[in-house]
Order: sequence, then C-alpha cells, then structure tokens
Amino acid sequence: MLKILVTGATGNVGREVINLLSNHNCDIYAAVRNPETARATFNSSGGRHINCIEFDFTKPSTFASAFEGVNKLFLVRPPALANVRKQVAPALETALAAGVEHIVFLSLLGAERNRIVPHAKIEQYINKLNIPATFLRAGFFMQNLSTVHRDEIRRGELFIPAGNGKTSFIDVRDIAAVAARALLEDGHSGKAYALTGNEALTYYEVAEIFTSVLDKPIRYTNPSIFKFIRMRAQELPIDFVLVMAGIYTTTRLGLAGSITGDVKLLLNRPPITVQKFVEDYRHLWV
Repeated sequence: MLKILVTGATGNVGREVINLLSNHNCDIYAAVRNPETARATFNSSGGRHINCIEFDFTKPSTFASAFEGVNKLFLVRPPALANVRKQVAPALETALAAGVEHIVFLSLLGAERNRIVPHAKIEQYINKLNIPATFLRAGFFMQNLSTVHRDEIRRGELFIPAGNGKTSFIDVRDIAAVAARALLEDGHSGKAYALTGNEALTYYEVAEIFTSVLDKPIRYTNPSIFKFIRMRAQELPIDFVLVMAGIYTTTRLGLAGSITGDVKLLLNRPPITVQKFVEDYRHLWV
C-alpha cells in the first residue's frame, strides 16, 4: 500500500491534505514534532485513524524513522526556517537515501523567478538530488487572513505593507485538493503548477469584502515595510517576519497579481473566491 508522509501536518495546508487523503486507500503518516498531542487532535473526531510520527527539521535524529518505507512525501517548509542548506537539505538527503519516490513540494508563486526566497532554493536542491517532484507554486493563502492576520482584522484593520498591489489569493482547500491528486495519481512528476484564484484584488478591495461580510468596518492601513517589520518583530520570529516582508514587497511591486488556470484545469471547477472564504470562516473574526 502507498505510504505517504505529510510534513506541516498540523498547518493549514497539511491538515487539509490529510483530510483528503484519508478518503483513499493509502497509509498516511503525519510528520509532527509532538506525536502524542497531534494524535489526540487528528483522531478525536471519530474518523479514520491517522498515524503520527515524530519529525523535526532541526533534529536529524528523527529523520530515519520518519522516512522509513515512505513512497511519497508532501513537503512544507516551516515558516521559521530560512537557511535551506542547514535546516532543510539534510532531511531531503535522508529522504533520498530512504528511497522516497516522489516529493510534492508546497512552493511559492513565482519562485522560479525569485531566487532569493527559500522556496526557490528548496526547488533547486530537490532537482539537484534528482528526486522526482511536483512543485505547487501557490499564491498568497487566504488562510493567512484567518491566522496570522486574524487578531488585527478583529480589531478592524488589515496591517499589511502591500501598497496598491493586487494579489491572486488562493484558498488552502484548493491547494490541498491539487496536492492530493499529485500524491495519488500518476503523471504529475516533473510538473510545476502555478496555483492562484481567479481574481486579483488589492487589500483595499479585500477590506471591503470583510466589511460587507462581517458587517463592521475593516480598514486597510497600508503601513511601510519598515513599520511592518518593526511592529511584527515584537510578536513573531524575525526570520518569519522578514519572509513575510519579502512576500508583501513582491505584492507592492505588482508581481503577485497574476492569474493562472491551473486550479480549474486540475480540479475541474473554479477556485474558491475570497468572498466565499470570508463567508465560510466568518466566525473566526467576529
């Protein structure tokens, strides 16, 4: 039976991937830092049992057992890890040695043109190791608005340094649906998919959608990059903040608004809209 290891299993995308894979005949292993805690979370709903195994990119001692017998790997870079050579490459090397046959990597939209971001370096290293792979180059997650930016939206603002740039947001439910297909089906190896929604919006327009759905004013404050870094660094790891600032700078420069048809082509339906996303998760902001 196909054995699939899912990293980032407790995150937005990883959890959705596991939910979708659980409907298919395969062995699913959630790679997590704390198996006991994750096991209670995954197996509390009464659905299919999910295997949880200890895995930590910063602890090479967890690699061998996690990759044993694995056929396919869903790879998510932990946001706090920016040094690919020291913090991600050793795990990839172990995966190769363990015989992993295919990696589906959650990358970043435009990574092939932006060699500075960690995602691009991971793509390069996977190719260097000659492990068959599928790169899911995703646009900005709608779910960042319900996690990283949730509290500020509750306060009535969007504190994001994106200027007037447009973003082709994508729902992680769509990313996970594509990932599940790439993991379960043949024909995706060697492919790179650019995953976006079917609309490009400014954060002013996003604020209007929130205002309408939540029935309270949400204001896009559009801070400078420097103010964003200074304020965010007070509550989040600086490496994570700098990656966020880099992504928003891309948006600010007008490079995050491209729209592709890959999601519709792969899923045979239109992508989820921002309007639908805010409606579905309204309870998180009220």
